[in-house]
Amino acid sequence: MKFTMGLLAAVVLLASMGSSHAVVRIGEDRGGRIGTYVDKYQEVRTSGEMVIIDGLCASACTIVLGAIPHDKICVTSHAALGFHAAWDMDDDGHAITNPEATHMLYSMYPSAVKKWINQRGGLTARMIYLRGKELTSLYHSCFLDAR
Repeated sequence: MKFTMGLLAAVVLLASMGSSHAVVRIGEDRGGRIGTYVDKYQEVRTSGEMVIIDGLCASACTIVLGAIPHDKICVTSHAALGFHAAWDMDDDGHAITNPEATHMLYSMYPSAVKKWINQRGGLTARMIYLRGKELTSLYHSCFLDAR
């Protein structure tokens, strides 16, 4: 019964988007260069596509939260957002925190996400994860968990 209801909810959600609206699914994205994600999500925003977070979205991937309208993002029970300070490599190949890039990254997040980050000590070298009930209190569920 649970599987049937989940499948029905997924079909209704996808059907309500219409054929002119594509869906972008994020899963197991560990991030990368900030500029790459800014460009990528600007294209998604312009297209009006719905974004489904259905797995890990970490580091620069989390820019999606500021680049895409809140009502165009949904999360599944598998979603997890990973946040940390931005970093660069020094001359010896060691990762060092980049305060300017960290500030830029932080400034892109919606206020509710900033509040959540601040309550956990801010963006540091340590990864912090937003998932489960904390995540679904900020973003609506996709109801796409039936596979």
